[in-house]
Amino acid sequence: MPLPQGDTPTLLIGPLLRHVDPVSATVWVETDRPCAVDVLGRTARTFRAGGHHYALVVVEGLEPGSETPYEVRLDGARVWPEESSPFPPSRIRTPGRPGPFRLAFGSCRYAAPSTVDLDEGIPPDALDAYAERVAAMPEDQWPDALVMLGDQVYADELTTATRRWLGLRRGEPVPEDAQTRDFEEYTRLYAESWNDPQVRWLLSTIPSSMVFDDHEMIDDWNTSAAWRREVTATDWWHDRIAGGLASYWVYQHLGNLSPAELAENTTWQAVRALPDGADAEPLLREMALAADRDPHTVRWSYVRHWGDARLLMVDSRAGRVLEEQDRRMVDDVEFAWVEDQMRQAVEDGVSHLLVGTSLPWLLPHAIDSIERWDEALAVRHEGRLLGRAAEKLRQAADLEHWAAFGASFDRLATALLAVARGEHGRAPATAVVLSGDVHHAYAAEVVSPGGLSGRVHQLTVSPLHNQAPHPIRVGFRIGWSRWARRFTGAIARAARVRPASVEWAKAAGPYFGNQVGELVLDGREARFVLHVSDHRPEGGEPLQQVLDLPLTDPVPAEVAGIPG
Repeated sequence: MPLPQGDTPTLLIGPLLRHVDPVSATVWVETDRPCAVDVLGRTARTFRAGGHHYALVVVEGLEPGSETPYEVRLDGARVWPEESSPFPPSRIRTPGRPGPFRLAFGSCRYAAPSTVDLDEGIPPDALDAYAERVAAMPEDQWPDALVMLGDQVYADELTTATRRWLGLRRGEPVPEDAQTRDFEEYTRLYAESWNDPQVRWLLSTIPSSMVFDDHEMIDDWNTSAAWRREVTATDWWHDRIAGGLASYWVYQHLGNLSPAELAENTTWQAVRALPDGADAEPLLREMALAADRDPHTVRWSYVRHWGDARLLMVDSRAGRVLEEQDRRMVDDVEFAWVEDQMRQAVEDGVSHLLVGTSLPWLLPHAIDSIERWDEALAVRHEGRLLGRAAEKLRQAADLEHWAAFGASFDRLATALLAVARGEHGRAPATAVVLSGDVHHAYAAEVVSPGGLSGRVHQLTVSPLHNQAPHPIRVGFRIGWSRWARRFTGAIARAARVRPASVEWAKAAGPYFGNQVGELVLDGREARFVLHVSDHRPEGGEPLQQVLDLPLTDPVPAEVAGIPG
Protein backbone atom coordinates (compact mmCIF):
# COMPACT_ATOMS: atom_id res chain seq x y z
CA MET A 1 0.00 0.00 0.00
CA PRO A 2 1.78 3.20 -1.15
CA LEU A 3 2.65 5.75 1.52
CA PRO A 4 2.66 9.55 1.16
CA GLN A 5 6.12 10.71 0.16
CA GLY A 6 7.99 13.86 1.15
CA ASP A 7 11.06 15.45 -0.34
CA THR A 8 13.58 12.92 0.99
CA PRO A 9 13.50 9.14 1.42
CA THR A 10 12.26 7.80 4.76
CA LEU A 11 13.52 4.85 6.76
CA LEU A 12 10.43 2.70 7.45
CA ILE A 13 12.01 -0.26 9.28
CA GLY A 14 15.52 -0.71 10.55
CA PRO A 15 18.37 -0.53 10.42
CA LEU A 16 18.85 -4.16 11.45
CA LEU A 17 22.42 -5.26 12.07
CA ARG A 18 22.43 -8.86 10.84
CA HIS A 19 25.42 -11.05 9.93
CA VAL A 20 28.62 -9.90 11.65
CA ASP A 21 31.98 -11.70 11.51
CA PRO A 22 35.47 -10.44 12.45
CA VAL A 23 35.88 -8.39 9.26
CA SER A 24 32.42 -7.73 7.79
CA ALA A 25 28.79 -6.98 8.58
CA THR A 26 25.45 -6.64 6.82
CA VAL A 27 22.86 -3.94 7.56
CA TRP A 28 19.25 -4.35 6.39
CA VAL A 29 16.68 -1.56 5.89
CA GLU A 30 13.23 -0.91 4.44
CA THR A 31 12.62 2.52 2.88
CA ASP A 32 9.59 4.30 1.44
CA ARG A 33 11.00 4.61 -2.11
CA PRO A 34 13.96 3.66 -4.31
CA CYS A 35 17.19 5.20 -3.06
CA ALA A 36 20.86 4.67 -2.35
CA VAL A 37 21.57 3.42 1.16
CA ASP A 38 24.95 4.28 2.67
CA VAL A 39 26.55 2.74 5.78
CA LEU A 40 30.17 3.63 6.61
CA GLY A 41 30.84 4.64 3.02
CA ARG A 42 29.47 1.42 1.53
CA THR A 43 26.45 1.94 -0.69
CA ALA A 44 23.67 -0.36 -1.90
CA ARG A 45 20.68 0.42 -4.10
CA THR A 46 17.28 -0.65 -2.86
CA PHE A 47 15.40 -3.47 -4.53
CA ARG A 48 11.64 -3.57 -4.92
CA ALA A 49 9.30 -6.35 -3.76
CA GLY A 50 5.54 -5.99 -3.77
CA GLY A 51 5.78 -2.21 -3.96
CA HIS A 52 8.13 -2.07 -0.94
CA HIS A 53 11.79 -1.09 -1.06
CA TYR A 54 14.64 -2.83 0.75
CA ALA A 55 18.42 -2.80 0.85
CA LEU A 56 21.12 -4.99 2.33
CA VAL A 57 24.39 -3.12 2.73
CA VAL A 58 27.52 -5.25 2.98
CA VAL A 59 30.20 -3.54 5.06
CA GLU A 60 33.64 -5.11 4.62
CA GLY A 61 37.14 -4.20 5.76
CA LEU A 62 36.35 -4.06 9.49
CA GLU A 63 38.92 -4.91 12.14
CA PRO A 64 38.50 -7.99 14.38
CA GLY A 65 37.46 -7.04 17.90
CA SER A 66 36.56 -3.49 16.88
CA GLU A 67 33.64 -1.20 17.74
CA THR A 68 32.50 1.11 14.95
CA PRO A 69 29.60 3.57 15.38
CA TYR A 70 27.63 3.93 12.16
CA GLU A 71 25.00 6.10 10.52
CA VAL A 72 22.50 5.31 7.77
CA ARG A 73 22.14 7.75 4.90
CA LEU A 74 19.45 7.63 2.21
CA ASP A 75 20.46 9.50 -0.96
CA GLY A 76 23.06 11.28 1.16
CA ALA A 77 20.70 12.43 3.93
CA ARG A 78 21.29 11.05 7.42
CA VAL A 79 18.22 9.21 8.74
CA TRP A 80 19.80 7.15 11.54
CA PRO A 81 20.42 7.60 14.42
CA GLU A 82 17.36 9.78 14.95
CA GLU A 83 18.17 13.19 16.38
CA SER A 84 15.97 12.74 19.44
CA SER A 85 17.03 9.17 20.25
CA PRO A 86 17.69 8.53 23.95
CA PHE A 87 19.75 5.45 23.12
CA PRO A 88 23.52 5.13 22.62
CA PRO A 89 24.77 5.34 19.02
CA SER A 90 24.29 2.19 16.97
CA ARG A 91 27.54 0.40 16.34
CA ILE A 92 29.07 -2.67 14.73
CA ARG A 93 31.04 -4.73 17.25
CA THR A 94 33.02 -7.49 15.56
CA PRO A 95 34.02 -10.76 17.29
CA GLY A 96 37.52 -11.00 18.67
CA ARG A 97 37.39 -8.81 21.76
CA PRO A 98 38.76 -10.23 25.03
CA GLY A 99 36.30 -11.35 27.69
CA PRO A 100 33.13 -13.45 27.71
CA PHE A 101 30.94 -13.90 24.65
CA ARG A 102 27.30 -13.14 25.52
CA LEU A 103 24.49 -14.51 23.40
CA ALA A 104 20.89 -13.42 24.08
CA PHE A 105 18.08 -15.65 22.82
CA GLY A 106 14.35 -16.23 22.89
CA SER A 107 11.30 -16.77 20.71
CA CYS A 108 7.61 -16.01 20.21
CA ARG A 109 7.09 -12.24 20.05
CA TYR A 110 3.47 -11.28 19.44
CA ALA A 111 3.72 -7.77 17.95
CA ALA A 112 4.88 -4.74 19.95
CA PRO A 113 3.31 -3.75 23.28
CA SER A 114 1.86 -0.53 21.85
CA THR A 115 -0.23 -2.54 19.36
CA VAL A 116 -1.64 -5.12 21.79
CA ASP A 117 -4.87 -4.52 23.69
CA LEU A 118 -4.40 -4.26 27.46
CA ASP A 119 -7.33 -6.59 28.09
CA GLU A 120 -5.33 -9.43 26.52
CA GLY A 121 -3.37 -9.58 29.78
CA ILE A 122 0.03 -10.18 28.17
CA PRO A 123 2.93 -9.47 30.57
CA PRO A 124 5.43 -6.69 29.72
CA ASP A 125 7.50 -7.28 26.57
CA ALA A 126 10.76 -8.89 27.66
CA LEU A 127 12.61 -7.78 24.53
CA ASP A 128 11.67 -4.13 25.09
CA ALA A 129 12.73 -4.39 28.73
CA TYR A 130 15.95 -6.15 27.75
CA ALA A 131 16.77 -3.40 25.24
CA GLU A 132 16.39 -0.77 27.96
CA ARG A 133 18.56 -2.85 30.28
CA VAL A 134 21.29 -3.20 27.65
CA ALA A 135 21.24 0.50 26.78
CA ALA A 136 21.92 1.37 30.43
CA MET A 137 24.86 -1.07 30.72
CA PRO A 138 28.55 -0.41 30.06
CA GLU A 139 29.21 -1.43 26.47
CA ASP A 140 31.61 -4.21 27.47
CA GLN A 141 28.62 -5.98 29.06
CA TRP A 142 26.35 -5.77 26.01
CA PRO A 143 25.42 -9.05 24.35
CA ASP A 144 27.49 -9.97 21.33
CA ALA A 145 24.65 -11.66 19.46
CA LEU A 146 20.87 -12.04 19.53
CA VAL A 147 19.27 -15.30 18.38
CA MET A 148 15.54 -15.24 17.56
CA LEU A 149 14.25 -18.80 17.58
CA GLY A 150 10.96 -18.47 15.73
CA ASP A 151 7.60 -16.71 15.68
CA GLN A 152 8.99 -13.23 15.11
CA VAL A 153 5.50 -12.42 13.73
CA TYR A 154 2.11 -14.09 14.14
CA ALA A 155 0.32 -14.46 10.81
CA ASP A 156 -2.58 -16.32 12.43
CA GLU A 157 -3.12 -14.21 15.57
CA LEU A 158 -3.66 -10.60 14.57
CA THR A 159 -3.93 -7.52 16.74
CA THR A 160 -7.05 -5.34 16.69
CA ALA A 161 -5.13 -2.61 14.85
CA THR A 162 -4.03 -4.99 12.11
CA ARG A 163 -7.54 -6.37 11.71
CA ARG A 164 -8.79 -2.81 11.21
CA TRP A 165 -6.03 -2.25 8.65
CA LEU A 166 -7.02 -5.46 6.86
CA GLY A 167 -10.63 -4.32 6.77
CA LEU A 168 -9.61 -1.10 5.02
CA ARG A 169 -7.33 -2.93 2.59
CA ARG A 170 -9.85 -5.64 1.76
CA GLY A 171 -12.85 -3.31 1.74
CA GLU A 172 -14.85 -5.53 4.04
CA PRO A 173 -15.10 -6.30 7.78
CA VAL A 174 -12.70 -8.99 8.96
CA PRO A 175 -13.51 -11.45 11.75
CA GLU A 176 -11.55 -11.78 14.99
CA ASP A 177 -9.88 -14.93 13.69
CA ALA A 178 -8.72 -13.25 10.46
CA GLN A 179 -5.29 -14.21 9.15
CA THR A 180 -2.85 -12.76 6.64
CA ARG A 181 -3.27 -13.72 3.00
CA ASP A 182 -0.32 -12.44 0.99
CA PHE A 183 3.05 -10.66 0.91
CA GLU A 184 1.58 -7.19 1.41
CA GLU A 185 -0.27 -8.23 4.54
CA TYR A 186 2.88 -9.84 5.93
CA THR A 187 4.76 -6.55 5.57
CA ARG A 188 2.28 -5.04 8.03
CA LEU A 189 3.23 -7.65 10.66
CA TYR A 190 6.94 -6.84 10.49
CA ALA A 191 6.28 -3.09 10.68
CA GLU A 192 4.08 -3.69 13.71
CA SER A 193 6.65 -5.87 15.46
CA TRP A 194 9.96 -4.13 14.77
CA ASN A 195 9.22 -0.42 15.05
CA ASP A 196 8.90 0.16 18.79
CA PRO A 197 11.90 2.36 19.75
CA GLN A 198 13.55 -0.04 22.21
CA VAL A 199 13.60 -3.05 19.89
CA ARG A 200 14.50 -0.91 16.91
CA TRP A 201 17.63 0.30 18.70
CA LEU A 202 18.49 -3.19 19.95
CA LEU A 203 18.22 -4.68 16.45
CA SER A 204 20.37 -1.85 15.06
CA THR A 205 23.18 -2.58 17.52
CA ILE A 206 23.21 -6.31 18.37
CA PRO A 207 23.75 -8.70 15.42
CA SER A 208 20.68 -10.91 15.02
CA SER A 209 20.23 -14.45 13.72
CA MET A 210 16.69 -15.64 13.00
CA VAL A 211 14.70 -18.70 12.03
CA PHE A 212 10.98 -19.30 11.47
CA ASP A 213 8.53 -21.41 13.40
CA ASP A 214 4.91 -22.20 12.63
CA HIS A 215 3.19 -18.89 13.40
CA GLU A 216 5.18 -17.08 10.70
CA MET A 217 3.05 -19.19 8.34
CA ILE A 218 0.18 -20.79 10.29
CA ASP A 219 -0.27 -22.77 13.49
CA ASP A 220 0.59 -26.48 13.00
CA TRP A 221 2.60 -25.76 9.83
CA ASN A 222 3.84 -29.11 8.51
CA THR A 223 2.61 -31.10 11.50
CA SER A 224 1.86 -34.20 9.44
CA ALA A 225 1.02 -35.60 6.02
CA ALA A 226 -2.69 -35.43 6.88
CA TRP A 227 -2.36 -31.75 7.77
CA ARG A 228 -0.59 -31.05 4.46
CA ARG A 229 -3.26 -32.83 2.45
CA GLU A 230 -5.96 -30.79 4.13
CA VAL A 231 -4.32 -27.40 3.78
CA THR A 232 -2.98 -27.78 0.24
CA ALA A 233 -6.48 -28.66 -0.96
CA THR A 234 -7.77 -25.21 0.06
CA ASP A 235 -8.05 -22.26 -2.32
CA TRP A 236 -5.99 -19.94 -0.07
CA TRP A 237 -2.89 -21.94 0.88
CA HIS A 238 -0.69 -21.14 -2.11
CA ASP A 239 -1.05 -17.38 -1.66
CA ARG A 240 -0.46 -17.78 2.07
CA ILE A 241 2.71 -19.87 1.87
CA ALA A 242 4.03 -17.78 -1.02
CA GLY A 243 3.56 -14.56 0.95
CA GLY A 244 4.90 -16.12 4.15
CA LEU A 245 8.09 -17.59 2.72
CA ALA A 246 8.78 -14.65 0.38
CA SER A 247 8.44 -12.16 3.23
CA TYR A 248 10.54 -14.39 5.50
CA TRP A 249 13.26 -14.44 2.84
CA VAL A 250 13.24 -10.64 2.62
CA TYR A 251 12.85 -9.71 6.29
CA GLN A 252 14.71 -12.53 8.03
CA HIS A 253 16.63 -15.02 5.89
CA LEU A 254 18.56 -12.55 3.74
CA GLY A 255 20.29 -11.18 6.81
CA ASN A 256 21.25 -14.65 8.03
CA LEU A 257 23.68 -15.03 5.12
CA SER A 258 27.36 -14.08 5.13
CA PRO A 259 28.82 -12.01 2.28
CA ALA A 260 30.25 -15.20 0.75
CA GLU A 261 26.88 -16.95 0.98
CA LEU A 262 25.14 -13.94 -0.55
CA ALA A 263 27.51 -14.13 -3.50
CA GLU A 264 26.49 -17.77 -4.05
CA ASN A 265 22.77 -17.40 -3.35
CA THR A 266 20.91 -17.77 -6.63
CA THR A 267 17.76 -15.96 -5.47
CA TRP A 268 19.71 -12.96 -4.18
CA GLN A 269 21.74 -12.76 -7.36
CA ALA A 270 18.56 -12.98 -9.45
CA VAL A 271 16.99 -10.15 -7.45
CA ARG A 272 20.09 -7.99 -7.90
CA ALA A 273 20.08 -8.69 -11.64
CA LEU A 274 16.56 -7.32 -12.14
CA PRO A 275 16.30 -4.05 -14.09
CA ASP A 276 15.91 -0.87 -12.05
CA GLY A 277 12.35 -0.53 -10.84
CA ALA A 278 11.41 -4.14 -11.57
CA ASP A 279 9.37 -5.87 -8.87
CA ALA A 280 11.04 -8.94 -7.35
CA GLU A 281 7.82 -10.28 -5.83
CA PRO A 282 7.01 -12.65 -8.75
CA LEU A 283 10.53 -14.10 -8.55
CA LEU A 284 10.27 -14.48 -4.76
CA ARG A 285 6.81 -16.02 -5.06
CA GLU A 286 8.18 -18.62 -7.48
CA MET A 287 11.05 -19.34 -5.06
CA ALA A 288 8.62 -19.71 -2.16
CA LEU A 289 6.23 -22.06 -3.95
CA ALA A 290 9.14 -24.20 -5.17
CA ALA A 291 10.50 -24.38 -1.61
CA ASP A 292 7.11 -25.48 -0.32
CA ARG A 293 6.86 -28.21 -2.97
CA ASP A 294 10.48 -29.35 -2.73
CA PRO A 295 12.51 -28.32 0.34
CA HIS A 296 15.76 -29.19 -1.46
CA THR A 297 15.45 -26.02 -3.56
CA VAL A 298 16.23 -23.73 -0.58
CA ARG A 299 18.39 -24.35 2.48
CA TRP A 300 17.03 -22.25 5.32
CA SER A 301 19.57 -23.68 7.79
CA TYR A 302 22.85 -21.79 8.24
CA VAL A 303 25.97 -21.42 10.40
CA ARG A 304 27.33 -18.58 12.53
CA HIS A 305 31.07 -18.51 13.39
CA TRP A 306 31.85 -16.79 16.70
CA GLY A 307 35.42 -17.74 17.54
CA ASP A 308 35.27 -20.35 20.30
CA ALA A 309 31.53 -20.80 19.71
CA ARG A 310 29.64 -21.94 16.63
CA LEU A 311 25.91 -21.77 16.02
CA LEU A 312 24.31 -24.25 13.66
CA MET A 313 20.74 -23.06 13.00
CA VAL A 314 18.55 -25.95 11.84
CA ASP A 315 15.29 -25.54 9.92
CA SER A 316 12.86 -27.78 11.82
CA ARG A 317 9.72 -26.67 9.95
CA ALA A 318 9.96 -26.28 6.18
CA GLY A 319 12.12 -29.31 5.37
CA ARG A 320 10.19 -32.05 7.15
CA VAL A 321 9.47 -35.43 5.59
CA LEU A 322 5.83 -36.11 6.45
CA GLU A 323 4.94 -39.48 4.92
CA GLU A 324 3.55 -41.35 7.91
CA GLN A 325 5.77 -44.41 7.51
CA ASP A 326 8.96 -42.35 7.08
CA ARG A 327 8.55 -39.23 9.21
CA ARG A 328 11.64 -37.04 9.54
CA MET A 329 12.08 -33.65 11.18
CA VAL A 330 14.93 -33.02 8.72
CA ASP A 331 15.40 -34.95 5.49
CA ASP A 332 18.46 -37.12 4.96
CA VAL A 333 20.29 -34.66 2.71
CA GLU A 334 19.82 -31.82 5.19
CA PHE A 335 20.70 -33.99 8.17
CA ALA A 336 23.93 -35.11 6.50
CA TRP A 337 24.78 -31.42 6.08
CA VAL A 338 24.02 -30.82 9.79
CA GLU A 339 26.30 -33.69 10.80
CA ASP A 340 29.07 -32.41 8.53
CA GLN A 341 28.82 -28.96 10.11
CA MET A 342 29.05 -30.50 13.59
CA ARG A 343 32.18 -32.46 12.64
CA GLN A 344 33.73 -29.37 11.08
CA ALA A 345 33.09 -27.34 14.22
CA VAL A 346 34.90 -29.93 16.34
CA GLU A 347 37.77 -30.16 13.87
CA ASP A 348 38.06 -26.37 14.04
CA GLY A 349 38.46 -26.63 17.82
CA VAL A 350 35.38 -24.78 19.05
CA SER A 351 34.75 -24.81 22.79
CA HIS A 352 30.96 -24.59 22.47
CA LEU A 353 28.73 -26.10 19.79
CA LEU A 354 25.30 -24.46 19.68
CA VAL A 355 22.41 -26.01 17.77
CA GLY A 356 19.47 -23.69 17.19
CA THR A 357 16.10 -25.27 16.46
CA SER A 358 12.80 -23.53 17.04
CA LEU A 359 11.32 -26.68 18.61
CA PRO A 360 12.85 -28.22 21.75
CA TRP A 361 14.72 -31.49 21.41
CA LEU A 362 14.42 -32.46 25.09
CA LEU A 363 10.90 -31.85 26.41
CA PRO A 364 9.27 -32.37 29.80
CA HIS A 365 9.38 -36.14 30.20
CA ALA A 366 5.64 -36.75 30.28
CA ILE A 367 5.08 -34.70 27.13
CA ASP A 368 7.95 -36.50 25.40
CA SER A 369 6.31 -39.87 26.18
CA ILE A 370 2.90 -38.73 24.93
CA GLU A 371 4.38 -37.47 21.65
CA ARG A 372 6.18 -40.78 21.08
CA TRP A 373 3.03 -42.73 21.96
CA ASP A 374 0.90 -40.65 19.59
CA GLU A 375 3.37 -41.01 16.72
CA ALA A 376 3.54 -44.78 17.22
CA LEU A 377 -0.25 -45.10 17.06
CA ALA A 378 -0.54 -42.82 14.02
CA VAL A 379 2.11 -44.80 12.14
CA ARG A 380 1.01 -48.25 13.26
CA HIS A 381 -2.68 -47.66 12.54
CA GLU A 382 -2.45 -45.30 9.57
CA GLY A 383 -5.75 -45.09 7.72
CA ARG A 384 -7.69 -46.86 10.47
CA LEU A 385 -9.85 -45.53 13.29
CA LEU A 386 -7.12 -45.47 15.93
CA GLY A 387 -4.66 -43.85 13.54
CA ARG A 388 -7.16 -41.12 12.67
CA ALA A 389 -7.80 -40.50 16.37
CA ALA A 390 -4.05 -40.19 16.99
CA GLU A 391 -3.82 -37.70 14.14
CA LYS A 392 -6.61 -35.57 15.59
CA LEU A 393 -4.86 -35.54 18.95
CA ARG A 394 -1.55 -34.68 17.27
CA GLN A 395 -3.03 -31.57 15.64
CA ALA A 396 -5.19 -30.51 18.59
CA ALA A 397 -2.39 -30.77 21.16
CA ASP A 398 0.53 -29.66 18.93
CA LEU A 399 2.33 -32.99 19.34
CA GLU A 400 4.94 -32.29 16.69
CA HIS A 401 8.26 -31.60 18.41
CA TRP A 402 11.41 -33.69 17.95
CA ALA A 403 9.93 -36.42 20.16
CA ALA A 404 7.12 -36.84 17.61
CA PHE A 405 9.75 -37.55 14.95
CA GLY A 406 11.45 -40.36 16.85
CA ALA A 407 14.00 -41.31 14.20
CA SER A 408 15.16 -37.70 13.90
CA PHE A 409 15.32 -37.30 17.70
CA ASP A 410 17.64 -40.29 17.89
CA ARG A 411 19.77 -39.18 14.96
CA LEU A 412 20.31 -35.77 16.57
CA ALA A 413 21.14 -37.55 19.84
CA THR A 414 23.71 -39.72 18.06
CA ALA A 415 25.33 -36.68 16.44
CA LEU A 416 25.48 -34.71 19.70
CA LEU A 417 26.85 -37.65 21.68
CA ALA A 418 29.56 -38.22 19.06
CA VAL A 419 30.60 -34.60 19.52
CA ALA A 420 30.51 -34.84 23.33
CA ARG A 421 32.54 -38.09 23.34
CA GLY A 422 35.27 -36.50 21.26
CA GLU A 423 34.82 -38.83 18.28
CA HIS A 424 35.72 -36.05 15.83
CA GLY A 425 38.52 -34.49 17.88
CA ARG A 426 38.71 -32.74 21.22
CA ALA A 427 35.15 -32.53 22.57
CA PRO A 428 33.72 -29.04 23.06
CA ALA A 429 33.02 -28.20 26.68
CA THR A 430 29.33 -27.96 25.82
CA ALA A 431 26.94 -28.99 23.08
CA VAL A 432 23.86 -26.84 23.66
CA VAL A 433 20.49 -27.05 21.90
CA LEU A 434 18.74 -23.65 21.94
CA SER A 435 14.97 -23.64 21.41
CA GLY A 436 11.70 -21.81 22.03
CA ASP A 437 8.05 -22.47 21.10
CA VAL A 438 6.62 -23.96 24.31
CA HIS A 439 5.92 -20.74 26.26
CA HIS A 440 8.03 -21.51 29.27
CA ALA A 441 11.74 -21.67 30.07
CA TYR A 442 13.81 -24.54 31.40
CA ALA A 443 17.23 -26.15 31.28
CA ALA A 444 17.80 -29.89 30.89
CA GLU A 445 20.93 -32.01 30.56
CA VAL A 446 21.66 -35.44 29.12
CA VAL A 447 22.59 -37.79 31.97
CA SER A 448 22.75 -41.12 30.13
CA PRO A 449 24.62 -42.58 28.37
CA GLY A 450 27.69 -41.55 30.30
CA GLY A 451 31.32 -41.40 29.29
CA LEU A 452 31.01 -37.93 27.76
CA SER A 453 33.91 -35.52 27.67
CA GLY A 454 31.59 -32.58 27.07
CA ARG A 455 28.17 -31.78 28.50
CA VAL A 456 24.97 -31.83 26.43
CA HIS A 457 22.23 -29.34 27.34
CA GLN A 458 18.80 -28.22 26.19
CA LEU A 459 18.01 -24.55 26.92
CA THR A 460 14.49 -23.40 26.08
CA VAL A 461 13.28 -19.79 26.36
CA SER A 462 9.80 -18.69 25.25
CA PRO A 463 7.99 -16.32 24.93
CA LEU A 464 9.54 -12.88 24.45
CA HIS A 465 6.09 -11.26 24.28
CA ASN A 466 3.08 -13.52 24.64
CA GLN A 467 1.64 -15.59 27.44
CA ALA A 468 0.96 -19.12 28.58
CA PRO A 469 -2.65 -19.45 29.74
CA HIS A 470 -3.13 -20.96 33.19
CA PRO A 471 -4.09 -24.44 31.89
CA ILE A 472 -0.90 -24.53 29.80
CA ARG A 473 1.19 -23.55 32.84
CA VAL A 474 -0.40 -26.32 34.86
CA GLY A 475 0.18 -28.79 32.04
CA PHE A 476 3.88 -28.02 31.75
CA ARG A 477 4.40 -28.15 35.50
CA ILE A 478 2.74 -31.56 35.54
CA GLY A 479 4.80 -32.58 32.51
CA TRP A 480 7.99 -32.24 34.54
CA SER A 481 6.64 -34.13 37.58
CA ARG A 482 7.88 -37.61 38.51
CA TRP A 483 4.41 -39.14 38.83
CA ALA A 484 3.39 -37.85 35.38
CA ARG A 485 6.60 -39.26 33.93
CA ARG A 486 5.88 -42.67 35.45
CA PHE A 487 2.25 -42.60 34.29
CA THR A 488 2.91 -41.57 30.68
CA GLY A 489 5.93 -43.86 30.52
CA ALA A 490 3.72 -46.77 31.48
CA ILE A 491 1.24 -45.85 28.73
CA ALA A 492 4.06 -45.72 26.19
CA ARG A 493 5.50 -49.05 27.30
CA ALA A 494 2.08 -50.69 27.16
CA ALA A 495 1.82 -49.57 23.52
CA ARG A 496 5.32 -50.98 22.82
CA VAL A 497 6.73 -47.53 22.05
CA ARG A 498 10.49 -47.41 21.64
CA PRO A 499 11.93 -45.15 24.37
CA ALA A 500 14.25 -42.23 23.72
CA SER A 501 17.88 -43.12 23.07
CA VAL A 502 19.10 -40.76 25.82
CA GLU A 503 17.97 -39.89 29.32
CA TRP A 504 17.91 -36.35 30.65
CA ALA A 505 17.26 -34.48 33.86
CA LYS A 506 15.75 -31.06 34.41
CA ALA A 507 18.40 -28.67 35.70
CA ALA A 508 16.15 -25.60 36.18
CA GLY A 509 12.58 -24.48 35.60
CA PRO A 510 9.90 -24.31 34.54
CA TYR A 511 9.73 -20.49 34.48
CA PHE A 512 6.76 -18.57 33.10
CA GLY A 513 6.20 -14.98 31.99
CA ASN A 514 7.93 -13.16 29.16
CA GLN A 515 11.63 -13.89 29.14
CA VAL A 516 15.07 -13.47 27.57
CA GLY A 517 17.86 -15.97 28.02
CA GLU A 518 21.58 -15.32 27.94
CA LEU A 519 24.32 -17.83 27.27
CA VAL A 520 27.59 -16.50 28.68
CA LEU A 521 30.68 -18.24 27.25
CA ASP A 522 34.13 -17.60 28.69
CA GLY A 523 36.82 -19.91 27.37
CA ARG A 524 35.52 -23.40 28.11
CA GLU A 525 33.13 -22.21 30.80
CA ALA A 526 29.46 -21.52 30.17
CA ARG A 527 26.49 -20.15 32.13
CA PHE A 528 22.78 -19.86 31.41
CA VAL A 529 21.23 -16.65 32.72
CA LEU A 530 17.46 -16.10 32.55
CA HIS A 531 15.60 -12.79 32.83
CA VAL A 532 11.81 -12.81 33.29
CA SER A 533 9.30 -10.01 32.83
CA ASP A 534 5.95 -10.73 34.45
CA HIS A 535 3.10 -8.61 35.79
CA ARG A 536 4.62 -6.45 38.51
CA PRO A 537 3.63 -3.64 40.91
CA GLU A 538 3.82 -0.13 39.51
CA GLY A 539 7.41 1.08 39.58
CA GLY A 540 8.94 -2.39 39.85
CA GLU A 541 11.89 -3.52 37.77
CA PRO A 542 10.67 -4.56 34.30
CA LEU A 543 13.07 -7.50 34.06
CA GLN A 544 14.18 -9.76 36.88
CA GLN A 545 17.11 -12.17 36.77
CA VAL A 546 15.79 -15.48 38.08
CA LEU A 547 18.57 -17.89 37.18
CA ASP A 548 22.34 -18.08 36.79
CA LEU A 549 23.11 -21.73 36.04
CA PRO A 550 26.65 -23.03 35.42
CA LEU A 551 26.73 -25.38 32.42
CA THR A 552 30.34 -26.50 32.80
CA ASP A 553 32.61 -27.41 35.65
CA PRO A 554 35.26 -24.77 36.45
CA VAL A 555 38.34 -25.19 34.33
CA PRO A 556 41.29 -26.41 36.46
CA ALA A 557 44.13 -23.92 36.74
CA GLU A 558 46.61 -26.21 35.02
CA VAL A 559 44.29 -26.64 32.01
CA ALA A 560 43.70 -22.91 31.73
CA GLY A 561 47.46 -22.30 31.85
CA ILE A 562 47.20 -20.34 35.11
CA PRO A 563 49.99 -20.93 37.65
CA GLY A 564 48.76 -22.86 40.68
